[in-house]
Amino acid sequence: MMMLKNLKRIKPWEIALTALVMALPLVPVKGGYSLVQRAHAAEARKIDTSRLVSVGGDVTEIIYALGEENRLIARDSTSTYPEAAAKLPDVGYMRALSPEGILAVNPTAIIAVDGSGPPEALAVLRNASVPFETMPQSYDRDGILKKIDVVGSLLGVHDKAKALEDKVAADLDAAIADSEKRPQAERKRVLFILSNQNGKILASGSNTAAEGIIKLAGGINAVSNFSGYKPLTDEAIIKANPDVILIIDREGPLSMKDDDLLKQPAISLTPAASHKAIVRMDGLHLLGFGPRTASAVRELNAAIYGG
Repeated sequence: MMMLKNLKRIKPWEIALTALVMALPLVPVKGGYSLVQRAHAAEARKIDTSRLVSVGGDVTEIIYALGEENRLIARDSTSTYPEAAAKLPDVGYMRALSPEGILAVNPTAIIAVDGSGPPEALAVLRNASVPFETMPQSYDRDGILKKIDVVGSLLGVHDKAKALEDKVAADLDAAIADSEKRPQAERKRVLFILSNQNGKILASGSNTAAEGIIKLAGGINAVSNFSGYKPLTDEAIIKANPDVILIIDREGPLSMKDDDLLKQPAISLTPAASHKAIVRMDGLHLLGFGPRTASAVRELNAAIYGG
């Protein structure tokens, strides 16, 4: 009964954010970004993008950053920035899309991050003859710039995309350069915890958005012996020996209080607990890998090291 009450208190956007993190592809597409060629080909086919549905917070941010938000008629639940995006119809979160709900808004095209689904829903959408473009994920500087190029090509706004790429690249390069000034021996170990339910710590391993942003900010991912997000044993937490714990700043039953984390037997033995070093950040800002990532790099670096 208590579990049922907790579930009722969970907000839809919290479920969507957790689902987004868990659903993010673990490994970048091999061989570069063939979707760039596909996007150019899409433009050559003159896809009508006047009524566009965007699935993925990073995709939606890019569309707004390009000044092409007038094309958007709906978005998914992970698209929470900018604030204006929240006023658009919500077609659900990326891993549980409803084809009926999307088709009901009468889109001329759909663009979604890789990992959207379920596959059955995507099959229905493709069979409905609605152009459906997918966006691969790569948790690094070049991946962000490629995403901007792909969206710009799909929308046929090359000049705007090039200008945004240049601006974002310069900002990223400056932020990363600042992070890289810190000597390797002084870099701190950061443990990203996605959730702490019933005493089970679900943490980030390698090939994740969390690891990507930690590295860009000049930190060391404390757990790298597995890919994706997995529960950690007490022994694994002690071995990880984090200097800092990084979590998503949110409310409700999925939130994590500092005291509750620090009381965890294994965490209490870490340097992070000794210094009460817990960093909270907005989930989409931290893990979105979109136009605002340079800002996230600076914010995380300052939170880890001070300044």
